[in-house]
Amino acid sequence: MNVQMVKIAGGTLIPVDDESAEQMSRFKTGDVINVKVKLLRNPTFHRKVFAFFNFCFEYWTADKTDWQFLDKTVQFDTFRKHLTVLAGYRVETYTIDGRVRVEAMSLSYENMTQEEFERCYHALINAALHYLFNKTTDQNVIERLYSFF
Repeated sequence: MNVQMVKIAGGTLIPVDDESAEQMSRFKTGDVINVKVKLLRNPTFHRKVFAFFNFCFEYWTADKTDWQFLDKTVQFDTFRKHLTVLAGYRVETYTIDGRVRVEAMSLSYENMTQEEFERCYHALINAALHYLFNKTTDQNVIERLYSFF
């Protein structure tokens, strides 16, 4: 079960919303509960980054009508990872046969601080400008792109 809590004065944790409070109501006062704590980064900013990924993906796939048979979710995930690699957020490892394998770094809350996530976002924008939008002249696309800055 995942429950979002907020810390108030005195070190007390309370549910952040009604849904979380309802989940916590199943425990009795005095119950000992094992809790894994992680600080959430700015969820609004996280949604903005994924809106940017979606915008870039839709732009990139707009002329690829022959890809209709592909699983869009899988293709989006691959696209997101490739853009992350192009932005410089990657991990390089070696395969058993000695080739270099490049994988995107995880953008999850646990793996990146808010500051690093913001730097990554700016690098993603620069990579998208360079690799996706460098030849666009469509004013609507350009205005939408600027909305992410």
